[in-house]
Amino acid sequence: MRKITIISIFSFLTLLLSVQSMACTTAVISGKYTKDGKPMLWKNRDTGYLQNFLDYNSDGMYSYVGLVNSKDLKRTSIWIGINNVGFGIMNSASYNLNLEIDAKLTGKEGVTMRQALMSCRTLADFEAFLDALPKPSGLEANFGVIDAEGGAAYYEFNHNGYVKFDANDPKVAPFGYIIRTNYSHTGKLGRESSGYIRYNTTSELFYEKASTTGLTAQFIQQDVAKSLKHSLTNEDLFDKYGNLSPNRVQYAHFRDYIPRTSSSSSVVIEGVKKGQNPNLATMWSNVGFPLSSVMIPTWVAGGKNLPKITQIDESLKDSPICHAALKLKNEKVMNIRWGKWAKYYIDVNALANNEGTGITQLLNKYEEDIYQKTYQHIYNWEKKGSADAKDIKEFYQWLDVYISDVYNKEFKIKL
Repeated sequence: MRKITIISIFSFLTLLLSVQSMACTTAVISGKYTKDGKPMLWKNRDTGYLQNFLDYNSDGMYSYVGLVNSKDLKRTSIWIGINNVGFGIMNSASYNLNLEIDAKLTGKEGVTMRQALMSCRTLADFEAFLDALPKPSGLEANFGVIDAEGGAAYYEFNHNGYVKFDANDPKVAPFGYIIRTNYSHTGKLGRESSGYIRYNTTSELFYEKASTTGLTAQFIQQDVAKSLKHSLTNEDLFDKYGNLSPNRVQYAHFRDYIPRTSSSSSVVIEGVKKGQNPNLATMWSNVGFPLSSVMIPTWVAGGKNLPKITQIDESLKDSPICHAALKLKNEKVMNIRWGKWAKYYIDVNALANNEGTGITQLLNKYEEDIYQKTYQHIYNWEKKGSADAKDIKEFYQWLDVYISDVYNKEFKIKL
């Protein structure tokens, strides 16, 4: 561990203005407190670049699947991912760690995560990896990590070192999970950082579920990542406007919710119990704007033949599923084009109505089939002791057809 040193406010403000759209809502969850006993990572990714795809790579010691910006054709950065030995990693940008450090920040968190996926098996490996990085690092982030040995932790990493927060330590995480948005608890709290409202909203949603039936990937993807609850105003836009008749436009102010106008994806990595084969770890991805995308499971054991709708399409310069989700967002959900603050208004009626035919309502119903079939596969593989590459390939083919049919049937969008 290294001591946190101090940067100029002017340098920080310059950085903040350049990356202020890089906001994320994230969580690390101990397997001791999940319904299935498996550790999890969750990242609702917010970024200035909304196009992304899933990619498999075997260019390091370990192979991995990760989320990549669609313009990053060299796959230099991974924004959340899992490798074949059960090591998973993601991050949220932090804006309150390097406030008085007079050194240039690099924004290389994605490169760092790719390197970690290529070379790390355990949390201890990752700590050694962080220790070995040149200092000052040029990094300012909350890195969330899990491994196949039950490890689950955040690392608040600044220019000169890190502080670890262990999700398995009841003194640190009394409810078994740790949430981070866009500030670090070891940094200065105040106007310099952001995401306090999203943090509180997530905390309320997590506590309610964790204290009753336990956290699951499906709950996080459907009830948290797509939630329109606001912990400061005590409003839920789905409750307030979701009971109107279809095709009755109802705009609402849309800021400081968990999904945002800058949300480009939501991904949950569900690891394995200690002693299980790491190739059973599942990456549950909503690639594209979460409110108009659909969850797609993937496994490193499936190799490079990921579902075609999640891979980069050269003609679209994006993955088909992300392209479809953005099309719905831009044409139906957030379609105001005039005005400086148009991006802060959302048509709730396009997402939910009293007949259940809103975009999010429909996609959640179809996702039920995907979750059911996925959990059946996982159950069968767990009995065998390993994921089956042939089963995965056939399941991916089914997913491609099924999801393409959904978007064509419901929204007249061809994937």
